[in-house]
Amino acid sequence: MRLHKLMGLVVTGVLLAGLAAAQPPKAKKQSWTGVVTDSMCGAKHMMADAAECTRACVNKGSSYALLVGDTVYTLKGHESEVEKLAGKKATVTGSADGTTIQVASVKGS
Repeated sequence: MRLHKLMGLVVTGVLLAGLAAAQPPKAKKQSWTGVVTDSMCGAKHMMADAAECTRACVNKGSSYALLVGDTVYTLKGHESEVEKLAGKKATVTGSADGTTIQVASVKGS
């Protein structure tokens, strides 16, 4: 019986260690500087005023985004701060997963 319990503990320990090793590393914080836009329009707004267009598109379901060169990064989090910078140059700090940035902070540039 004791050997059975000991083996169970060993197997559990090995499984937990394997799960811990299999977890992806936490994304490190980075900073990007670009223009605050929306994920639908990107660089080509349908309205003359980029800030107004960005806000209108977000109100209709689009997400705030950051245009860096030719790449459009979707921004997640801190929407009220990002909204203030619609159509303007900004620096966003956070962690990226592909072309989605989890925003830690945003400031006008």
